[in-house]
Amino acid sequence: MTDFDAGRTPDAPQSHDLRLLSALAGDLARLDYTVDGVAALLGPEAYEAFGRDQLVPALQVTGRQVGAGKIPGQAAGLAAVVRLWLLGRPVPEQAVAAALPATGAAGLQKLGLAEAEAGQVRALADLRPYASEDLDLWVASDLGAHQRPGVLRHDHVLGIGQASLTLAQLTVRAPVDRALDLGTGCGIQAFHLLSHARHVTATDISVRALAFTRFNLLLNAGRLGLVPERLQERVSLRLGSLLEPVAGERFDLVVSNPPFVITPRSAAETAADQFTYRDGGLPGDDIVARLVAGLPGVLVPGGTAQLLGNWEIRQDGGEEQPWHRRLEGWLSPDTEAWIIQRERLSPAQYAETWLRDAAENRDAEHYEHAYAAYLEDFVSRQVSGIGFGMIWLRRAADGGAGRLRRFEEITYPIEQPIGPHLAAAVERHDWLRAHAADFAQQHLCPAGDVTEERHQRPGAEHPGVILLRQGAGLRRTNLMSSELAGFVAASDGELPVGRLVAALETLVEDPGEEFAERLTGQVRNLVEDGYLVPAEAPGRAPTVPLPGSGTGS
Repeated sequence: MTDFDAGRTPDAPQSHDLRLLSALAGDLARLDYTVDGVAALLGPEAYEAFGRDQLVPALQVTGRQVGAGKIPGQAAGLAAVVRLWLLGRPVPEQAVAAALPATGAAGLQKLGLAEAEAGQVRALADLRPYASEDLDLWVASDLGAHQRPGVLRHDHVLGIGQASLTLAQLTVRAPVDRALDLGTGCGIQAFHLLSHARHVTATDISVRALAFTRFNLLLNAGRLGLVPERLQERVSLRLGSLLEPVAGERFDLVVSNPPFVITPRSAAETAADQFTYRDGGLPGDDIVARLVAGLPGVLVPGGTAQLLGNWEIRQDGGEEQPWHRRLEGWLSPDTEAWIIQRERLSPAQYAETWLRDAAENRDAEHYEHAYAAYLEDFVSRQVSGIGFGMIWLRRAADGGAGRLRRFEEITYPIEQPIGPHLAAAVERHDWLRAHAADFAQQHLCPAGDVTEERHQRPGAEHPGVILLRQGAGLRRTNLMSSELAGFVAASDGELPVGRLVAALETLVEDPGEEFAERLTGQVRNLVEDGYLVPAEAPGRAPTVPLPGSGTGS
């Protein structure tokens, strides 16, 4: 399919003038318009308030520097662009010219980032710094509800929100040939994919979203390793819904933060009535259902997909069904899946969350009508809760038993980025499958982050509770029997699983006929969850590498 030309999209950032984009990048770099630079300018209190979308402290700080024009140099210039783009306030044209000498107010107008009137420059978009472990960029998106009055426009292009960050931290960063960012928005996932994919295809149903993505790619071309004149060698931009733009193609990795928000449907609505950044236009959770069912079809054998989503938890005959029951029905037989529910909301909580998100609560009459529509919509399908979580899919490369199918609920804080830990967990699962027949001959040892915790009543001879805890990754806790605790204590890589199980069986007064089978199954579960890891040989390091440390939850 031919790439979509988004360089001159009306009412969006313009990216056809490569010289002007390079000039803007140079101006921003000289200003130190970075996450650290903005934090240092605002100071801890104002910066923390800004992170909560409370702008008054930052307005005071920047107003003192820009308003009077008494503080010369880089600080005043940085204050001017912070005030313009991050705070959504007009800035004197003279201050913009001093801050961005190679671009100027005229250049910002040509790029579609601002407009000038009566000596004042007003932002038409949000342009903010973004930093992660491997990226240091500037990202343009539409102004948010805290930066502009009224309800968001329906073709609003969302910036880097919490869901975007969650997906970026969730994605496994293994080198791949071809990657797909489905529903790219402002392009944040595509930027990360470029660090480990030879070629990235980014799709969206929104023309304006693709315009923002192209602008951001070219503004950061030098930092992303792109040649602006040959963008298509590394990136392909496609316009269309769901998997239509990539029909017949195959990818090693797909990531998606799709428009998964469940929204009441109306017979009279049109596409223009939908918030395209969050509403896929389908009833209920159908958009997530279609992706879960369809994504394996665009993966190469062994290829993976990672996405976020909402799903409805419904009642049947007055009894609530398990949260994962419907998701299981979406999976094809040749699809492996690991789905983690991170949050659950009631229908009322869900309605309130998403009405606030688009600033629809600013109109009391509209809010009441929209709130009621949400509740009626959920009642029509007997929805008692809405789950949110992380979805990992893999197109099975071969047949046979032992494919990964896992559904779990983890609502407490986990380590971030979680991607390396998920990759290690999948490696352990594959290792267990490969060694299903000779598991008893394998050598194990505890993972480096695992600790044991024992509880007993005062005066008791033995502990009543023995817990195994993970300090990293998904931070699980496992309640162990005394036999399993004994196995873990003896697992130093010296003896194989079978010999340890046999030794423990001789120490138990009445082990029962199924002792060895039961204990071996429990040990396999500890490997699956990452408490125990395979040792290459007695006393040596694990063959499955422990994931690196993260940045906290």
